[in-house]
Amino acid sequence: MAASNLLFPKIFLRTLLAFALACTLCTAATAVADDAAYKSSVEKWRKDYENDLKSDHGWLSISGLFWLHEGENRFGSDPLNDIVLPESSAPADAGYFEFTAGKITVHVKPGVAITKNGKPVETAELRSDSRDDRITISDLQLWVHASGGRYAVRLRDKNSKLRQNFTGLHWFPVDESYRVTARYIPYEKERQVDIQNLAGDAIKLPISGYVTFMLRGQALRLEAQSDDKGALSFVFRDLTSGKETYGAGRFLDTDPVKNGEVVLDFNEAYNPPCAYNPYTTCPIPPPENRLRARIEAGEMSYKHDH
Repeated sequence: MAASNLLFPKIFLRTLLAFALACTLCTAATAVADDAAYKSSVEKWRKDYENDLKSDHGWLSISGLFWLHEGENRFGSDPLNDIVLPESSAPADAGYFEFTAGKITVHVKPGVAITKNGKPVETAELRSDSRDDRITISDLQLWVHASGGRYAVRLRDKNSKLRQNFTGLHWFPVDESYRVTARYIPYEKERQVDIQNLAGDAIKLPISGYVTFMLRGQALRLEAQSDDKGALSFVFRDLTSGKETYGAGRFLDTDPVKNGEVVLDFNEAYNPPCAYNPYTTCPIPPPENRLRARIEAGEMSYKHDH
């Protein structure tokens, strides 16, 4: 009986240790599965982002930015036009954009097949950066783009050389320590912050509030833009900019703010279109969003094919 009493604690202890080991292994397996699922979700996001960039409507299809001058700005494939279109997609003389006192009107040459919203057009006033005010000729699409106080005609060509010569994106390895929860503090009234874009024009950046967060033991803050659903976006620069990452800075988007908090996942930080395309205009980060930290996460510099 005494021997049996001595044996019982040993059996119980072994059972307890086996149970603890099983729990540890189960927890470790769950953690590994969670890590794999997170990495897979980020890689899918990155693949979707690259596919969108390469699509017919992606930034690689932008193939021209033509600054308007007062009066007539002629367009067509003739190299002497103000706006020169690819010869295979447009007649030599397709018409002109009339720019007078900030008002822009397209005049299409008779017999040239140009549509607006799917309907033939001869003359139409065009508002800047309006999806409803884009004109189409063959595989080309043109619309007015405003950059500060200047106006240009932007050209989209799905056969763009930039798209054809695209070399693929490069990313830092996925690192979950760069996924953090931030506190969002809205301003009482949206602020219009004066900055410049890469075209050298003064523009207004609407700032709705700011976020504060800890990243690898460092307290940081970013000024935020928000959309009508409460999702935030940021233009930022860090100590990798101009080295491992694009010099002007990067973008980051979030899901809508919930209970005053929002998740910032720098593994999904991405380059502005200017990193790939010289025919785009991108904002420069405000001074408050130039972080004295190395954010070794997200998209790296794009390697152009020269």
